[in-house]
Amino acid sequence: MIQVFYGISSPWAYLGMPKLREIARSESVSLVLRPIRIIQSNGGIPLRERPTVRQNYHVVELTRWRKFLDIPLNLKPKYYPCKTIEYAACLVIAAAIKGYDDVALSWAIQSALWANDQDIADMNTLEEIAGNVLHCDAKELLIFSQTPEVYAVWEKNLSDAERLGIFGTPTYVVGDELFWGQDRLDFVQRKIRAGIEIRT
Repeated sequence: MIQVFYGISSPWAYLGMPKLREIARSESVSLVLRPIRIIQSNGGIPLRERPTVRQNYHVVELTRWRKFLDIPLNLKPKYYPCKTIEYAACLVIAAAIKGYDDVALSWAIQSALWANDQDIADMNTLEEIAGNVLHCDAKELLIFSQTPEVYAVWEKNLSDAERLGIFGTPTYVVGDELFWGQDRLDFVQRKIRAGIEIRT
């Protein structure tokens, strides 16, 4: 199992998702998505609050990685930073609780923001994405995503991340080991394979 603590609006979580899904498939492990917001108590800093030189380098790295991975990514998406990530994150949580493919939904939401210039803080946009991806009653799922049951999971994800010492996203957790950043996915795969070898 790979636990994925991530901000749904994180470009790095978006860039890492295809390889993460491939690792899960090839190694026959499950992905447990745990959307969170920025963990400022552990040192997380919103992008627009970072020094200008860091923001500029952020663009340099995104340019490198989108080309290297050949994944479409708008460097200045129309709706980023998002007005809120809570609606989108809670929709993914709701999908998981209801037994839908939360990984496919999350990827569609991330792609909507970073490749298609859609507003993932807009309920109508989220309803359309959920309906297209999950082929379900998307309005009903959206209503459920705003319930105390879902919000309790949203808050628990954050408290668990704080307890584990997570400070940035995406952070992948395998066993008790943390791997921060999509550029550590090779190490995630090595960790999984080492665990399989130990068990066999």
